[in-house]
Amino acid sequence: MWRGRAVAFCVGCQSLANSSYGVKGKSPLQKLHLVSRSIHHPHYTSSKFQRPPLRTSIQQFSSLNRLPLRKTKLLSVKYGYLPHRNFWVARLASRLLKLRYLVLGSAVGGGYTAKKTYDQWKEMLPDLSDYKWIVPDIIWELDEHIDFEKLSKALPDAEDLAKLLPDFDKIGESLSSLKGFFSPGSQGETAFRATDQGYENDKQYKKVSDKEKIDQLQEELLHTQLKYQRILERLEKENKELRKLVLQKDDKGIHQRKLKKSLIDMYSEVLDILSDYDASYNTQDHLPRVVVVGDQSAGKTSVLEMIAQARIFPRGSGEMMTRSPVKVTLSEGPHHVALFKDSSREFDLTKEEDLAALRNEIEIRMRKSVKEGCTVSAETISLNVKGPGLQRMVLVDLPGVISTVTSGMAPDTKDTIFSISKAYMQNPNAIILCIQDGSVDAERSIVTDLVSQMDPHGKRTIFVLTKVDLAEKNVASPNRIQQIIEGKLFPMKALGYFAVVTGKGNSCESIDSIKDYEEEFFQNSKLLKTCMLKAHQVTTRNLSLAVSDCFWKMVRESVEQQADAFKATRFNLETEWKNNYPRLRELDRNELFEKAKNEILDEVISLSQVTPKHWEEILQKTLWERVSTHVIENIYLPAAQTTNSGTFNTTVDIKLKQWTDKQLPNKAVEVAWETLQEEFSNFMTEKKGKEHDDIFDKLKQAVKEESIKRHKWNERAEDSLRVIQHNALEDRSISDKQQWDAAIHFMEDTLQNRLKDTESVIEDMVGPDWKKRWLYWVGRTKEQNIRNETKNELEKMIKCNEDHAAYLANDEVTTVRKNLEAKGVAVDPCLIKDTWHQVYRRHFLRTALSHCNLCRRGFYYYQRHFVDSELECNDVVLFWRIQRMLAITANTLRQQLTNTEVRRLEKNVKEVLEDFAEDGDKKVKLLTGKRVQLAEDLKKVREIQEKLEAFIEALHQEK
Repeated sequence: MWRGRAVAFCVGCQSLANSSYGVKGKSPLQKLHLVSRSIHHPHYTSSKFQRPPLRTSIQQFSSLNRLPLRKTKLLSVKYGYLPHRNFWVARLASRLLKLRYLVLGSAVGGGYTAKKTYDQWKEMLPDLSDYKWIVPDIIWELDEHIDFEKLSKALPDAEDLAKLLPDFDKIGESLSSLKGFFSPGSQGETAFRATDQGYENDKQYKKVSDKEKIDQLQEELLHTQLKYQRILERLEKENKELRKLVLQKDDKGIHQRKLKKSLIDMYSEVLDILSDYDASYNTQDHLPRVVVVGDQSAGKTSVLEMIAQARIFPRGSGEMMTRSPVKVTLSEGPHHVALFKDSSREFDLTKEEDLAALRNEIEIRMRKSVKEGCTVSAETISLNVKGPGLQRMVLVDLPGVISTVTSGMAPDTKDTIFSISKAYMQNPNAIILCIQDGSVDAERSIVTDLVSQMDPHGKRTIFVLTKVDLAEKNVASPNRIQQIIEGKLFPMKALGYFAVVTGKGNSCESIDSIKDYEEEFFQNSKLLKTCMLKAHQVTTRNLSLAVSDCFWKMVRESVEQQADAFKATRFNLETEWKNNYPRLRELDRNELFEKAKNEILDEVISLSQVTPKHWEEILQKTLWERVSTHVIENIYLPAAQTTNSGTFNTTVDIKLKQWTDKQLPNKAVEVAWETLQEEFSNFMTEKKGKEHDDIFDKLKQAVKEESIKRHKWNERAEDSLRVIQHNALEDRSISDKQQWDAAIHFMEDTLQNRLKDTESVIEDMVGPDWKKRWLYWVGRTKEQNIRNETKNELEKMIKCNEDHAAYLANDEVTTVRKNLEAKGVAVDPCLIKDTWHQVYRRHFLRTALSHCNLCRRGFYYYQRHFVDSELECNDVVLFWRIQRMLAITANTLRQQLTNTEVRRLEKNVKEVLEDFAEDGDKKVKLLTGKRVQLAEDLKKVREIQEKLEAFIEALHQEK
């Protein structure tokens, strides 16, 4: 009976061995039948063992389940086979069973690690969504040429593939049978106990101390992190090169499609518009920025340079260098360059010459923004930095916080810096990057108190401890650094704490050398080895990654709310415009300037449409008004004092020659230029009825003044004009009676105008006559009475000698004075001469007018050269020569105006308008008013809202 049970057991083992080839279960132990083959049976040795014939397939899968294993005594000790039993088989089985848990645990842990590694690699991969155009269009059109549905139907089904796999369910049943064999109380229990006992011995043999194991793991972890850090840096460099190649191929013309703006560029444009819209930083603007604050010389600028990967800021040892906020927009690009928002020049950050020029330009802009009597300015300088591998974000570097105002600073410097810092940090969505110098005592920190006031809960603050290398050397207790990084020393709270090293203090160090020094320091630092600092809290690279993640998280959370706020502002402004200016278009300052520019250019063009007759009449009239006094006083009157016609003509020719050589051409050019200005001003200031818009008056006046200031008459015009005038004045031949009459008319009008002016002067000297005194009840002053008596005495002298000379002799002055003294009038000799000048002038003009009337019929005598005639009309010939010179000069000046000067003036006006168009301050000064400001605000708000909506759409597409 016992032998039968043993045979049955052997048959069961053999059936298990045979059945294992057809298992379909999911058990990992697919070759478990090898264990059954190696078990020694008591009655059948392995060499003589014969496999019994199997009758049915049911016996193969149910033999072990139906055997009464607990009752069998196959492995009983009394048979004496214990020395021959080998327990390594049982030990192997137990370890295989334990291997199941190890495999399952490894699978779970490995899956988690693989997922984490995949996520990290996914974040490191470049965002190629903007470069989809690089892939040929045919790739995106494959679905039109290939029927993927037919292709999927041609592939085998999942059921057909499953038939090719083993039956894992049968493997599971075999495992459960083997587990029952080794259950407690069975004869295999002893084998398992022996196996466990050997395993415990091995465990104790290999056990090491916990402290040594922790140290070893920490050392391995540090080396592993550094190893992977180097791998990441190598991959980043390769990534940069690939990006460069992609964009450089596009530059060479492979694809002419325009690249889309990156998200950070779109966001930066919104911030620039907001900065222009309200330079005082409107607190309603709650768009996120990374605000960099810290004590003076704490290393703010150095941290920004490490993030931007370039030495772009001016530096000074202990001196305040950041005098105004600097907005730095970091974005990815094929080349490492920097440019200002209001300039097209690109600074190559890989060249030291461009870096020096950039630092100098930033320093110049800072000093220009600071007003006289101040030390710092709230005006923001906007700078864009592009380069491969840069983290996308917007940072604002603020002036360093100071505790004492030193000599050379404005008294309000400290308060101004605090107000600027608070204005930026009050933004509830601003990320505060608090920079603390690790080489100084923590108690001397000022910025931490300021940050704790602005962000008491630390929900948007990132703390950065700089100069950790100096801190490790100088600080007696390293635990103090650990307390700072853990947020236990300062009263402020923060989202994260970082420790960085930004160089050895040498301004000539390159970014790569600083990175190497930082990596070397933290690799050998006790702070990291003793776990005072964690690996993710060190290096500027980890800092930039954390700041970028926090920045974009804040942007995604707040940008839509800000877009809604600007949408409401736009509605309010549009409503105000409709109520105040319902019939006017919403033209902002630039549009108004373009409208005024077109009007001004039309008015300049209208100058060329002025008729030649109008030009010549104005020029001739104006020129004679300018030179008439000189002609009468310096040419005609001295020549008229001569006794004969020959002396008269000689005197006239000499004086005309002198006048032409020295004064006349220059005076004529001045008259022409003033005439052009006057006509231009008339066109500019002309009212155009209801269409006239007085909002342009200041701009037109400024354009007119600047254009006239820039315009200069052609210098050669005077030389050519001098020759023409000299030839015109030398001609004395009056061809016909019409010209003679015109000359007499011209002379008569001139003399009558001069006579009126002289009589007006005499009336002012002697006072009103008896008619005005009786009619208007006015009287004479004492001086007027004296002059009146002097005038009467001089008129008596002229009546006695009508051919009296133009000047009084000294004895005549004495005679007049004595005659007046006899009447009781004391008079000065100078007053007598002054009064004589006007009295004689009136007498001369009256005589000349009477002579002019006599010469009306003198053309006949003129043709005979006044031979055998007592009538001499040389003065008429003089005025004809003057009149002819005026006409020829006016014609010449008109030609210069229409052919040259009007075009030059038009060119100057265009240049002035172009200069004004580029000068925003000029337009703000010249185009003012509530209407302009409302339209300007409406335009800005619309532009901000549209750009925000475009940015939000792009942001959603990137997700």
